[in-house]
Amino acid sequence: MRNNIVLIGFMGSGKTSIGRLVAQRLGFQFIDTDAVIVERAGRQIPEIFSQHGEPWFRDQESAALRSLGIIQRAVISTGGGIVLRPENRDLLQELGFVVWLTASEDVIFERVSRNKKRPLLQTADPRQTVHDLLEQRRPLYTGTAQFTVDSTHLGHDAAADVVINEERRAFSWQTVL
Repeated sequence: MRNNIVLIGFMGSGKTSIGRLVAQRLGFQFIDTDAVIVERAGRQIPEIFSQHGEPWFRDQESAALRSLGIIQRAVISTGGGIVLRPENRDLLQELGFVVWLTASEDVIFERVSRNKKRPLLQTADPRQTVHDLLEQRRPLYTGTAQFTVDSTHLGHDAAADVVINEERRAFSWQTVL
């Protein structure tokens, strides 16, 4: 297994914020697959969804994952739907130790409600959409992750500590060089 940390989870679970902290503390590179897609496409994710649709976006997610094949010593934060494709689930596990960041549905809804630009929540009932997407994706997250961190009652620092402690155990790290 490569010594990368791969963070998966629903939107609003803290993948980017916690991932940055983990990378900083370990001296790892931080990579956000959504940022890779935005950079390559030259437009923001809501624009990508409106101009090209979700299937095209999912193709770009897969391409971004494939492009990380040689990365070492990185914390990789992924988009919430990256687990929808079986090929992506395999790639995630090949990239490194996969951690599912999760939180209660109420906390996730509160967090994602702050951002009105989330394409998948532009529905008549965003709360029901969150519920439905969580139910659909939960078994995919469970089947892909090697470790789960529930951030419902954890701040970013505490969640980063849990991730780092588990990574050290998984990689048998005594110290981080």
